[in-house]
Amino acid sequence: MQRTKVISFEEARRKHGLNVLGVLAALIVIMFIISVNTGYIRLTPLELLNTLFGKGTDKQELILFQFRLPRIVISILIGAALAVSGAVMQGVFRNDLADPGILGINAGAGLMVMLMVSFYPTTSAAPVYLLPVVAFVGAAFTAALIYSLAYKRHQGIAPIRLLLTGVAVAAGMSAAMIVLTLRLDPDKYQFVATWLAGSIWGTSWKFVLSLLPWIVILLPYVIYKARVMNVLNLGEQTATGLGAHVTREQFRLLAAAVGLAASSVAVSGGIGFVGLVGPHLARRLVGPKHQLMLPASALLGALLVITADTIGRRILQPSEIPTGIVVAVIGAPYFLYLLARTKS
Repeated sequence: MQRTKVISFEEARRKHGLNVLGVLAALIVIMFIISVNTGYIRLTPLELLNTLFGKGTDKQELILFQFRLPRIVISILIGAALAVSGAVMQGVFRNDLADPGILGINAGAGLMVMLMVSFYPTTSAAPVYLLPVVAFVGAAFTAALIYSLAYKRHQGIAPIRLLLTGVAVAAGMSAAMIVLTLRLDPDKYQFVATWLAGSIWGTSWKFVLSLLPWIVILLPYVIYKARVMNVLNLGEQTATGLGAHVTREQFRLLAAAVGLAASSVAVSGGIGFVGLVGPHLARRLVGPKHQLMLPASALLGALLVITADTIGRRILQPSEIPTGIVVAVIGAPYFLYLLARTKS
């Protein structure tokens, strides 16, 4: 009888989680429709449908397929990637405040992207498909630096020490980026200002194609490792006792998380707090098990970024507010709330 109740509870929880995923997917579709019709030139629903099926005017096709759709697709991809990256870091470090932006991973990736772009006569001349690779190198170096500085023998990594180390490294990386701006011409300075504000600067299909392989490979891999992450959350000793290769699995998961964050930064700039807010809301909605929490984090991150980008483009037309600023308005108070609740 007790076993039947447990099975019924688990089944009910799973159905609830699947329903939540369905609702989040529907909300993303709604925001997609709203975002497609957000801009200086509006498209009626009928014009939008005609254009999607190839019956629109040349002007409507240019607006939809060359300007709006690539940006919307990138918003969805980077939102999902940053949220899952944050979820992995929180799980591996067992630190609810871990986030690729707060820990300085985004800053390290951004610094390398800026260094690469500075060697080219214009920002558009930089090889787009190499940007995620260069960003990954910078992010991986930053992650290794933070880990080595925060780790204490016989003590491991304390959540607050990891957080403060990440903030300090991020500040150093940001300072280096600001110093670089002193030697840039006006065109590149505008790019730097756009990146630092968290505006989605890669808004063409070539940026989508440069980002897509990283998402297609790393996102399913992380979700595939959901059971491993559940075991790692039990603690290193328990996980080892259950047969998990803790160090190897942590390294692989962190490498995937860094790759997701770095590739996103390469086309989106310094958008923070997505990796913090997404996983926390996902746990509240579907519970701590990563089989449902990771997909929920991805959907929530995508919904957050596409909503923020739509608000930023709509509120001050024809000008726009960088997406990172809109996300920060939501994420910064939530971060302070979580920090106030942290005991150690």
